[in-house]
Amino acid sequence: MANRQTRDRIHEIIFEADTPTGKRFDIGLMILIVFSVIVVMLESSEEWESRYSGLFYVLEWIFTIVFTIEYILRLTVTIRPLKYALSFYGIIDLIAILPSYLSFFLVGTQYFVIIRILRLLRVFRVFKLGQFLTEGDQLRRAMIASRNKITVFLFAVTLLVVLIGSVMYLIEGGQNDGFSSIPRAVYWAIVTLTTVGYGDITPQTDVGQFLSAVVMILGYAIIAVPTGIVSSEMFEQAAMARKTNTQVCRYCAKEGHDDDATYCKYCGGRLNEEH
Repeated sequence: MANRQTRDRIHEIIFEADTPTGKRFDIGLMILIVFSVIVVMLESSEEWESRYSGLFYVLEWIFTIVFTIEYILRLTVTIRPLKYALSFYGIIDLIAILPSYLSFFLVGTQYFVIIRILRLLRVFRVFKLGQFLTEGDQLRRAMIASRNKITVFLFAVTLLVVLIGSVMYLIEGGQNDGFSSIPRAVYWAIVTLTTVGYGDITPQTDVGQFLSAVVMILGYAIIAVPTGIVSSEMFEQAAMARKTNTQVCRYCAKEGHDDDATYCKYCGGRLNEEH
């Protein structure tokens, strides 16, 4: 019974963000994640690496040990550890600690490139922040909810740039080397429509310049469309979030349940089991 109570207490601290202890745990872990990513970034500089290599090595292993303990605890207090291990954040947790251990065993110059790649993977720790930020989770849900609308929008934009590029090829193609083919003209249309404007291809005729100005103005309107779609979904997600809590299901490790929920709406597991 004591072990069960300890396990429940650890689960509450790690997974429940609306408790005082849980909030302190999340804040402390977020600070560690940010510092660990900063260390990885500084370590990529030859000047910093040569000067503070010893310090970076010690800090990296401190971060790795802490994240390893956190990962093991998450697996231990979850009723279905394999399900959590194969979830998005479970994989991110593993990627956050695996490179350090693999680089420890891969010794020798023949593994130098592999070690460099593994060390770069530690930057993925930044994705761990997502599970501690409610707003980040709302953005993710909003992106998923609006994927069909965004797909249709991108398809329409693709047709538009092909049409604009084809028209521009007809206008400029015979007297402007930059518009030597429709693909080149489509490239110009994409660059202009996104308001990047590299300037490597420019229209020379009056009609071409007029169309270019229209495309530039149209670009600002197009940029606002996906922003509006995602913003609308985020508003709905925020409204839904106010009706839910941060309680995490011990079976599937997902949150976002209604305050009066008895069972998990994702896997059907019972919440707040009596022991």
